[in-house]
Amino acid sequence: MRLWADKNAPVVTSLGAYPTFNYHVAGFGARLVTVPYEGDRESLFALLEAVKRESAPLVYLANPDNPMGTWWPAEDIQRFIDALPETTMLVLDEAYGETAPAGTLPALDVARPNVLRMRTFSKAYGLAGLRCGYAIGEATTINAFEKVRNHFGMTRMAQVAASVALDDEAYMQSVIDQVASCRDRLAKIAADNGLVAIPSATNFVAIDCGSDGAFALKVMQALISRDVFVRKPMAPGLDRCIRVAVAPAAEIDIFERELPAALAEARG
Repeated sequence: MRLWADKNAPVVTSLGAYPTFNYHVAGFGARLVTVPYEGDRESLFALLEAVKRESAPLVYLANPDNPMGTWWPAEDIQRFIDALPETTMLVLDEAYGETAPAGTLPALDVARPNVLRMRTFSKAYGLAGLRCGYAIGEATTINAFEKVRNHFGMTRMAQVAASVALDDEAYMQSVIDQVASCRDRLAKIAADNGLVAIPSATNFVAIDCGSDGAFALKVMQALISRDVFVRKPMAPGLDRCIRVAVAPAAEIDIFERELPAALAEARG
């Protein structure tokens, strides 16, 4: 935000996408421009149209997406990148890239100065407490961060842990396999209760509760009252869902046991 969006500058994102990005738009005085999701995915067409209409210096896109877990294949993302004006910086959030299907992430290209690929060790690598993330981009673009970054923001332990995690590909693959298996189980639990799970490429599953946002909120609250912590999207259209994180089998057992009663309570 500090580097690419002046005060009152239009910044484009999807309505209901990762909210922390929006907080920084507001915090630095830029103007948030949102477009609706399309079929539970961020709309590449609508984002591009808004960028061009607003002459926006910055656009945010997550692939795979939070909070719905949906994704676009690499070729669609690449077409979106190619169609962007050179004056627009794309923040491409790939926090869930490791758990996505093959062919989701475009090939790395550090020649384009208007694309920043954001990744993290907080998701598939399980190092959230170390707060270790990174950006991939063209050298001049990356060097610009020297003007604004916290120069002591990452500990030596975080750097060592991240480096070791990158080298342990076998463990990473085991985590990816467990995440995929748990997503399948959550989809089955949803179906067993007459609900529909949105296909997910992340470490959570959005479950369509089959009604409106008010009903989904009741389901979430009923689960929380049973010590089962889930979350939900809040944007119109997306808010019909609850969002359930993958977890060890014993914890999913609890969710499976408590969901029918939570649904019954929500239905009154």
